Amino acid sequence: QVRLVESGGGSAEAGGSLRLSCSISGTTYQSDCMAWFRQIPGKEREGVASFDNASYDYIGNKRYSDSVKGRFTISRDNGDNILYLQMNSLEPEDTGTYYCARSSFRCGVAGFSTSQFKTWGQGTQVTVSS
Repeated sequence: QVRLVESGGGSAEAGGSLRLSCSISGTTYQSDCMAWFRQIPGKEREGVASFDNASYDYIGNKRYSDSVKGRFTISRDNGDNILYLQMNSLEPEDTGTYYCARSSFRCGVAGFSTSQFKTWGQGTQVTVSS
């Protein structure tokens, strides 16, 4: 059974950076899609970044929401089995709870649909002040 545990959240000023980590335990598969989502108070959970396990180190495989494209980078350290989200040029609108998630479908099928992701971490809070 796959377990995901996020860390690295905290507070930052606008324009600053944070790096989130997601420790992955259990067996994931090449066909899995790994993703980061966030939930801003009063809004639905939204996907921000994802990649297919089969080609996690291929830049062209990475998908980003329009709101974070060019500022956030998703990556994976396969040796340590950790998923990262590097967040630069933070904005107050990035404030929310961030979750890592796993889908047994490829990202091209799962998209950023929360119903396609069956494994979730507990979330880590990010607060960006202006």
